[in-house]
Amino acid sequence: MTHTAAAPLLPRSDSSWFTEWRRTLDWGLVAGILLLAGIGLLMSLAVGPTAAAKIGYEDPYHYLYRQAVHACIGIGLMLAVSVLERKWARRFGVLIFAGALLLMAAILGVGHEVNGAQSWFRFSAFSVQPSEQVKPGLIVLCAWLLSQRERYPDVPWAIVSFVFFAVTLGLFLLQPDVGGAALISAAFLVTFFVSGLPKRWIIGFAAGGAALAVLLYNVLPNVKRRVDMIFNPSSNADTFQIDMAGAAISRGGLFGTGPGEGLVKTQIPEAHTDFIFAVIAEEFGLVAIVAVMAIYGLIAIRGFRAAARIEDGFARTAAAGLFALFAIQAAINIGVNLAVVPPTGLTLPFISYGGSAMVGMGLTLGLALALVRGEGTRSHGPYG
Repeated sequence: MTHTAAAPLLPRSDSSWFTEWRRTLDWGLVAGILLLAGIGLLMSLAVGPTAAAKIGYEDPYHYLYRQAVHACIGIGLMLAVSVLERKWARRFGVLIFAGALLLMAAILGVGHEVNGAQSWFRFSAFSVQPSEQVKPGLIVLCAWLLSQRERYPDVPWAIVSFVFFAVTLGLFLLQPDVGGAALISAAFLVTFFVSGLPKRWIIGFAAGGAALAVLLYNVLPNVKRRVDMIFNPSSNADTFQIDMAGAAISRGGLFGTGPGEGLVKTQIPEAHTDFIFAVIAEEFGLVAIVAVMAIYGLIAIRGFRAAARIEDGFARTAAAGLFALFAIQAAINIGVNLAVVPPTGLTLPFISYGGSAMVGMGLTLGLALALVRGEGTRSHGPYG
């Protein structure tokens, strides 16, 4: 008895947009991001009931259900944006930047204050933080402006891009959201560097950033308090949260206390957001947090390697900046939990609870995936 092989569902002769997208998308990056989102859902299950009880929600799985919705929206947005061709990814990023920047300006007058920062629009049961969307939009816009130097060398594109950055930075500081300001500054510096600008620009930018940091430390009491938590704990700074996070990491040991057995989630209010890394360390141990850091590292390495292969200056610069935005935010959050970076309010990408943060990261990596399509699928070693 003979059997006739069925025709493949997506033959190589198929030139539809879906097949082209499927063949050129870097599924290794997608798999890593999905793994992070899965870890986020697991941790929402572990820490969510305690957080819900603190707020007074009757449903112990309130945060788990909401995080599942957030993850679906963020991952769905990421995949939808990754379909865009490079020119449309650029246009979409610029449009997102313009809309989010206007909302950030409006929020100064009608926004909702959380933890001392007026960064949110509150609509009944949910909130929106436009600064999460302005970050990737800024990187795309500045990468495009800097890439115009080759076509129109007489225009001071570096200064024009710096003006857009300075306006955005100013809106962050007016909220004030110093953590977000530091993040976009670091990602903007990477974008500048990758675009090929002279080193004197980078050195000048870094010197200006250091001077601004000193000014903020002396002018804003909240910044001074957070910096003193790490670098001057004897100054009567309130180090309770970072002390509890450090104790949780120590209790976790090599393999953790076990799922649901941690104490830190009952001790600090931001355990499901800013300090979710400490919960992972306590309940699942050193092995788990090393694995989590490895996932972030591998995504960043694979993304940077794919960006480096792009010949188009705009796409290469924008992709590197977007992957830097993702990697630096993860590094800062982990540094806060390890008490080597002052508390910033930045979440752990795709793992911490938060709808605006999930949408912002979905947009960031969706744009990055669109820009590196066809580059990350070429095998050049163990990291892609």
